[in-house]
Amino acid sequence: MPDELDANTRLAVERTRLAHERTLMAWVRTSLALIAFGFTIYQIFRYLAGSQRLREPLISPTVFGVITILIGLVALVLAWVQHRQDMAALRETFGPTPWSIASVVAAMVAGLGVVALLGVVLRV
Repeated sequence: MPDELDANTRLAVERTRLAHERTLMAWVRTSLALIAFGFTIYQIFRYLAGSQRLREPLISPTVFGVITILIGLVALVLAWVQHRQDMAALRETFGPTPWSIASVVAAMVAGLGVVALLGVVLRV
């Protein structure tokens, strides 16, 4: 941040940056819950199908699991893109900002989501 900013402005920019970080982390939690829920539904029904005869559902557990995981991944990517845009706008107006740890966490959760999606699609 430029040195010519007064203390109140610097603190306001820092609060805004931290609010953007918290928002991304909230999206990460929501996306992780969707990814885990989709994978869990798939695994539970796969186990039940192997142990007993189930009625044929309207939407298969595999399709439901894939859709839920995809919703989680898409939400995470959209939240990350918005976070990057918000951080770029802050940098453009007020100068450099610290590195975002929330972005790193989002990338790790996205990787986990891709692994879960591949596990369901490839029936691992």
